[in-house]
Amino acid sequence: MKQQQSSRSITVILVVVLVACMLLSIRLGAVSISLSEMQSAFSRYFTTPDTVTLNERIFMTIRLPRAFLCVLVGASLAVGGTLMQALFRNPIVEPGLIGTSSGAAFGAAMYFALGAMFKFDTGVWTLPIAAGAGALLSTILVYILSLSGQTKKNSIVVLLLVGMAVNALFMSGVGFFSYIARDPQARSITFWGLGNLSGADWTVIKVVCVSTFGCITVAMRYAKDLNALMLGDDEAMLLGVNLKGLKVTILLINVVMIAVVTAFAGVISFVGLIVPHMLRAVKGADNRFLIPNSALLGGILLTLADLLARMLLRPAELPVGIVTSVIGVPIFIYLLRRTKYII
Repeated sequence: MKQQQSSRSITVILVVVLVACMLLSIRLGAVSISLSEMQSAFSRYFTTPDTVTLNERIFMTIRLPRAFLCVLVGASLAVGGTLMQALFRNPIVEPGLIGTSSGAAFGAAMYFALGAMFKFDTGVWTLPIAAGAGALLSTILVYILSLSGQTKKNSIVVLLLVGMAVNALFMSGVGFFSYIARDPQARSITFWGLGNLSGADWTVIKVVCVSTFGCITVAMRYAKDLNALMLGDDEAMLLGVNLKGLKVTILLINVVMIAVVTAFAGVISFVGLIVPHMLRAVKGADNRFLIPNSALLGGILLTLADLLARMLLRPAELPVGIVTSVIGVPIFIYLLRRTKYII
């Protein structure tokens, strides 16, 4: 009973902090937006749009959707990291390790370098389609190559090793396209590969919202099975866990979440790696606690990182992936030292 109350208290605290971070992120930037302007924007944007001021329009069309996208992307990355670390029983696994992020980067780089040549253009959806196709291709390749021997069974260790190899392969492809691209295209490849949340709009929010909430809802149904898997494959089978079904389902959940957010926001590192560690340090490794609270803490972390990215060089902004790496590396090293993974 006390553990449940403690878990609920942590969840409530994270929700409050998340809302506060969103308000702070919306208010601050190259242009400051007051709380009164936020309130008036809601009342006038839909009823009398002709009377909306510039700040109110910035709030409704730029700041608010970007704040929601930060939360959704951070939640997806953090939950993906939690699921992958539980599946592989390895604390240094991140959601893109099975090739999803590198495949998305490869698809985006191919579009930037060769899109004009092949006249592939579907408007604002062109880049997400290319990145999503690359993510799907790389993940399918990892899964097929990890099928071992005549029995065609997936070994977790083989899957992990093949994922690392495919990651290296697709990142080499990204380097190749960066080399042959012209300067503007090469700059776009580099910038997108470091994370970019500036393309947020309400259509993007709808797509990412469906994938994020849908996948987290399904993942929660398998939290107990993931807890059992922590005891080992044999013990999990004795407890009635369908190992093959669990592995395939968790991999599919991860692929959908990471492919969608990477397609719209670029490659953002360290969120999925450090958030599960931070929560385990507070409350242990129960996935029933980790999955929903990882979503909240991931949203908080990415929102703060995006705020820093916009404030440090305003009115210009840094790629958010640079900020998450700068924040994530020392936190990760500290957590590893504290949990004695390294000396």
